[in-house]
Amino acid sequence: MHNKRVRIQYRPARPADVRAIVELTAPYSARRILIAKELIAYFEDIQEFIVAQDMDADGEPIVGCGALHVLWDDIAEIRTLAVAPDYIGMGIGSKIFTFLEDKAREMQLKRLFCLTFEVDFFTKHGFKEIEGTPVGTDVYQEMLRSRDAGVEEFLDLAKVKPNTLGNTRMLKELD
Repeated sequence: MHNKRVRIQYRPARPADVRAIVELTAPYSARRILIAKELIAYFEDIQEFIVAQDMDADGEPIVGCGALHVLWDDIAEIRTLAVAPDYIGMGIGSKIFTFLEDKAREMQLKRLFCLTFEVDFFTKHGFKEIEGTPVGTDVYQEMLRSRDAGVEEFLDLAKVKPNTLGNTRMLKELD
């Protein structure tokens, strides 16, 4: 972790950030903490991401990221929340989460979902562990049509179980 104060800028991600996001998340994907995704998936979803950029470091690297992925009319998933190892403990993940939660509120969403190993972090931010999928049967049937791997994880489908082993399903009600 940095001992000195750093200036972190938070902003919506741009297509030019995709490779830096992939580089940032790769170690987490390798350890199965984040689900590995193809490069094209990051480009397709870039508008969902917020990034944290160290304005004091050479090249102003991306040191954190997170995405808000709408699942249905009242619920979205917090995805791909990651912070560079040297920057953990500086509040960057919490700040990114706050931006994503604010965005969810602006969109008038009522609930946030996450599938995570970081139970303490999400509990601190108001999430509670859940069992199963927090949507009705009719919505579940509609969501089965999605080709998005994250939606498959949300639905807790058997074919994604090897990828999600050990993850905790969590939900936050927004007021």
